[in-house]
Amino acid sequence: MNIDSVIGRLVRYFNDDMLRFSGAPGYTPLPEPDTGRKYLLYLHVPYCHVLCPFCSFHRVQFKEAPARRYLEYLRDECDLVSDMGYDFDELYFGGGTPTVIPGLLYDLIEALKARHGIRSVSVETNPDDLGKAGIAMLANAGVTRLSVGVQSFDDELLKQMQRYDKYGSGADIRRAISDAAGCFETLNIDMIFNFPDQTEASLRRDLEILTGELGVDQVSYYPLMNVDNAEGTMEKAIGRVEYSRERRFYEIIAETMLAAGYTRNSSWCFSRKAGMFDEYIVDREQYVGLGSGSFSYLGGTLYSSTFSIGDYGRMVDRGQTGTVFSQPLTERDQRRYYLLMELFGGRLDKRQADDRFGGRFERGLWRELGALQLIGAVRDRGAYLELTERGHYLWVVMMREFFSGVNRLRNKMRHTNQADTMAAKAGE
Repeated sequence: MNIDSVIGRLVRYFNDDMLRFSGAPGYTPLPEPDTGRKYLLYLHVPYCHVLCPFCSFHRVQFKEAPARRYLEYLRDECDLVSDMGYDFDELYFGGGTPTVIPGLLYDLIEALKARHGIRSVSVETNPDDLGKAGIAMLANAGVTRLSVGVQSFDDELLKQMQRYDKYGSGADIRRAISDAAGCFETLNIDMIFNFPDQTEASLRRDLEILTGELGVDQVSYYPLMNVDNAEGTMEKAIGRVEYSRERRFYEIIAETMLAAGYTRNSSWCFSRKAGMFDEYIVDREQYVGLGSGSFSYLGGTLYSSTFSIGDYGRMVDRGQTGTVFSQPLTERDQRRYYLLMELFGGRLDKRQADDRFGGRFERGLWRELGALQLIGAVRDRGAYLELTERGHYLWVVMMREFFSGVNRLRNKMRHTNQADTMAAKAGE
């Protein structure tokens, strides 16, 4: 067993312990906000036109009537937390596909901007939502970062992903991206590597399109993550995930992006310009997540919202947020979480970390930090720790396992609401 596998198993073990939400779900109020603190607000929109087999995020088949009701509930929930005193300066819309009803999304952004000092808005979307009207509406709403889920330009892979019929060929997707170029401060393209049938040649073609033909602002290149579900939809559609080629594929991506003039914002995000972000959890330790299937991290405690869309609407109708679970983290787990997220961005400021944990950060993680330096993943620069080139790939492994752990939790919580979820898919 190599060190990559050992690291992956350790992170999996820590995740399962940290993300162990237990007991029956029930309304769990969010804590009072810290006075004067600005928070990031994550809003989850679970509706999708295509349920991709590789995705385990909380999502249901799009139907317009329930999706409209859901977005209205989401706006009401935003009012609830604003009335609690939470103040937001960043918005991040994820899903699902937040742009399924662009008019309501526009209204929600405008309402939040009117109430809070919002300085940046990030929205995830799919290629078929990049028509001129949709682009103009998002730009007029003040969206600063648009993240387009592409995954690959390879037609055969797109067919395996069941995206070809809905989103078009690789050539169609390239034209849609070209139309959106220059309309936002940051146009990010989400890609995936290590598909079972992906070849090095296919990966290099995708990279040439991104860095050469399109010259996009930012690329987030995620490793394919195993989707653990009873139906086995991912394995049936695209095959079993194999990790033996993952490191080689990552090395090709990193070498190509860096040689093309991109800088590494995180271990799997590459940008042409400074100041762009990909994963909000890197820059913002505390955040509020609203909407069915969202998570919050506040004051050392993880919170989860209900995965039942029906229950979510009923809770908001009663004047409650959709939060149904909380999991306080031990101080050691908080330090590990902080280490994972900060070094994912490539560097950890040691003084800032000690200030955050009362001078106990390095002392509390001396085993972990010593082991990371011993295997050549982390370099001590005195005032800060930074990832080595080897460390960047190990952090891809760790973050892959972290998100896989979150996906396992999502799957577990979905099963607790299976009957209601099926009702939501049918249109309630």
